[in-house]
Formats: sequence, C-alpha cells, structure tokens
Amino acid sequence: MGAAAHIHSAEDARRLAKRRLPWMVFDYIDGAAGSETGAARNRAALDAHLLKPRILRDVSARTLDIPLFGKTAQRPFGIAPMGMCNLACPAADEMLASLAARYNIPHGVSTVASTPMERILELAEGNAWFQLYFSGDGTGSFKLIERARGAGYEVLVLTVDVPEVGRRPRELRHGFKMPFKIGPRQFVDFALHPRWSLSTLANGRPQMANFEMDGFEFDRTESRAKADWSTLHRVRDAWPGKLVVKGVLDVNDARKLKAAGVDAVQVSSHGARQLESAPSPFAMLPAMREALGPDFPIFYDSGLRSGEDALKAMDAGADFVFFGRILQFAMAAAGRDGLDQLWDVLSDELSIAMAQTGMTSLR
Repeated sequence: MGAAAHIHSAEDARRLAKRRLPWMVFDYIDGAAGSETGAARNRAALDAHLLKPRILRDVSARTLDIPLFGKTAQRPFGIAPMGMCNLACPAADEMLASLAARYNIPHGVSTVASTPMERILELAEGNAWFQLYFSGDGTGSFKLIERARGAGYEVLVLTVDVPEVGRRPRELRHGFKMPFKIGPRQFVDFALHPRWSLSTLANGRPQMANFEMDGFEFDRTESRAKADWSTLHRVRDAWPGKLVVKGVLDVNDARKLKAAGVDAVQVSSHGARQLESAPSPFAMLPAMREALGPDFPIFYDSGLRSGEDALKAMDAGADFVFFGRILQFAMAAAGRDGLDQLWDVLSDELSIAMAQTGMTSLR
C-alpha cells in the first residue's frame, strides 16, 4: 500500500511529511512567528465557528463549481502562493500547476517559486496568478510585473503584509536561509533523511527561478518596508488585469483598497508567519464582508485544514479560499499521488459538509 493511501486528512499528510522531510525543511513549511500563539488563535477561531445542520432537503445533486473573475472554478478553493515548493519534493510546482489545470482553479505563483513563472502558467493552462513582493526600491519588482504581463498572466496578487520578514524561531534554530546553503548542521539533518536527500540531489538543488535574469539577485533579507499607498497606485497603473491585495487584516485598510481600485482583497495573516499578535484572520471575515458590501470579492487563506474549514470561511464572508502548506505536506508524503489524494479528501469533506447543511451549490 502506497503512502498516499494513508492520507485521510490534512493531519495525516502532515504526520507523514514530518517523518520524511529534514527537520529544517519541515519547520520552514510548518512554522509560524514567535511562539506560534497566532496560529493557535486562528485555529481556535475556526474550531469555534459552527455550521448549522439542516434536514429533509434534497441534496442528492451537489456542485462544487463557483464563479471566479468571469470564469468557473471547479472548486471554491485554490492554491496559495508558497515559496520554494520544490523543497517539499522535486517538481512540486509542476504538480500544483497540473492540478490547477485539471480543476480550473488558480495556482498562486510565488515571487520565490522554484520554477519559472512562464513554465507554471503553461502547465496550469492559464490557471495561474502571479504573487508579487515589493522589495527594495521597487526596480526589480516592476521588472517582475512586466515579465508576468508579458508571459500572459491575467491576475496579479500583491502581498503587503511582509514589510520585514517575520522571526520564525524554528527556522532560525536550523539555520534556514534562502538561497539554500548547506553547513555541517544541515548535512547531518539531510543524512538522517536519505529519501528526501537523494531525490533532491538527483533533481538538483531548488532555486528561486524567477530571479535567474540578468542584473537581478534575490535577497530574502532585503527590506520591503518602503511600499506605501503610492506604491499601490503605481502597481495599479502598471497592471491592466485583475489586482488582488493579499495580507489584509484591517477593515479601514480594506475600504481604502476598494476605493483605490483593487479587484479583490485577500484576508490573511500569511499563515501566522509574520506577526504573532495579529488578530485571527478568520475572525475578521464578517467585519470585512460588512464593510465591503455583498458583491466585492473577498478571498481568504490562513490555517485551513479541511473542506469543512473552507465552507466555514465562506459562511463567515469569503467568496473563495486558498489552501497552502497542507498541499506541500501531501506532496512531501507521497508526491503527485499524495497531492491527488489530499485534494480528493478536501473535496469530499466539503461536499459532505454541504449535504449536512442543506446546500447543493455555493453560488
């Protein structure tokens, strides 16, 4: 029996991934800011949100389709932008892109993806959104905007909640750095996880592929603190497609973003990886919906672990949600088969929760 057959929940995928990944890589994917109380607080908010069962409704014919920016996504959840996914397993970016193509759902392509943005867009058959960090004086960032536009991307996701990279002690203890560097501690870690190490060695060390262009190097520690509202206006002027702003937790900020002409906001705490004492993003959803009105698109990510969680987020005010690290765990556990298995689990969990609550459609 393959490892994928043992994945019956996101927690199963995480447990299997923890066995297979080097400690440094697992803690990079799994960790959160500070002592990780922010992640626990958001999880508690999700757990406290109840869905009301309804009875004697014909829910035999259910659909998970949902409209999204003029198209029809076959699921109400997509793939959150995640940096260096190929650390989870070789070709992880390509696995995610293929999944996006099959289900017509957005694959968030991180600025620090391990695979060039053009390749991911091709494999995703157009179902990819480019996520941008504004760094330094912005020169490189606007080069990336032009590159994404030239590649054919239609949606740009501007992440605004990382003026400085948050302190994640689990990463720091292992000496995790990007670009990837190997010292004595990492060597021992990798030697104790030979399956991951040999497959990574055979496929080449993951790189930040979007920075392999002349005159442009990536520095993870470079400040992103210069971005302000004028930066947003410059991005809006430079980008003709849909513009999503990700990392919004303040209602007043959300109102200003709507007035500035963005097409959607993404309520997110960056997976609780930035500010430990930030409010639970899930708890902010009802206030965001009230402030922005019934028709303005609100997306959500952070802490989702099941299809039922996805339904909770939509019940609280989100139009569409994104899964992140649990997809990396599934691939780390069992590659493409693990990803497909977890995706089926998430879909089944959502469909069953819809039936229990009397829903046949999410539209």
